[in-house]
Amino acid sequence: MKRVVSLLFVALFLNSCDDGNLVQEDISFEAVATQSCTTNNIIYKLKDKESLILEIPKSSFTNEPSLIGAPTIININSANRLVYRFYNGTISTANICETIPPVTPTVTDQWTATAGKIQIFTTAVKTTSTTDNSTRITGYNHNIVFKNVTFAKNSGTQVYETFPFGDYVTSANALPFGFDQTVEKCSSSNQIYNYNSSEALTLDIDPTLIARAATPLNTPRTGLIGDSNNKLTYRLFSGLLTGSYFCNTTVPSTPVISEEWIAASGVSNISGIVEVTTTAFGTGFKHTIVLKNVTMKKGSNDFKLGDSYIYGDLYTTN
Repeated sequence: MKRVVSLLFVALFLNSCDDGNLVQEDISFEAVATQSCTTNNIIYKLKDKESLILEIPKSSFTNEPSLIGAPTIININSANRLVYRFYNGTISTANICETIPPVTPTVTDQWTATAGKIQIFTTAVKTTSTTDNSTRITGYNHNIVFKNVTFAKNSGTQVYETFPFGDYVTSANALPFGFDQTVEKCSSSNQIYNYNSSEALTLDIDPTLIARAATPLNTPRTGLIGDSNNKLTYRLFSGLLTGSYFCNTTVPSTPVISEEWIAASGVSNISGIVEVTTTAFGTGFKHTIVLKNVTMKKGSNDFKLGDSYIYGDLYTTN
């Protein structure tokens, strides 16, 4: 009899402890692939009979890598919603993205986040050429972690100090770099430019590099890219670019610059090197300009032109 009473007491004690707050369910979706809806701002993860849904404006995911220790922090609120759902059967994309979701499976329980932070740390996704070691940005990886999240559920509230959502990748528009190999120079300045209808690569060159004299065999003139001397700038435009844009005292307001990348300053014998090989050409000279180990930067973003990038040929007369 005493043994039965003792067992009943233990059962009652354990039951009284499970009030929905002390027993914390493990929310584990980090290993599950992130998906997104094309018609709204929902990104989500599906796992058997569960879904983790984040509704957040796409503008929250910037095409700019985060600085170390400085992720983007966004509050969970009516504009940035987090929902954890349970179903009575296996779910699919149609249950999340369709305007009229399927009748089955049905939601058996839902936890709605009422407070907390969304932490987003962004890094650039790059490809590297095996030919010249140039890099190009193909997308951005956004690692999402939730901090101090309070869920409202049927049995009360549940607080999570931290749990990861995982990675969400957005695509990047490739920079065209569709230049020919003939460059031009402004008569009123030392600016050299190469352009097409939507982009330009300009070099404010040290004039001594384009002296009107042939260089010895395999001995090009060299200089380093800097903030003013040999400044290299890449610009992408949102309107039609023509030759009249260049050689002006002030930068024209049209077409509008949509992106601007500036080359990092060079390091002697290592990076950011401008090489000019000059040969006689008719009654004048041809100056072949090559950029060695140049890195282009925009904010905390960067990519490499490669070990050796042929900027182009400049023709001058005696």
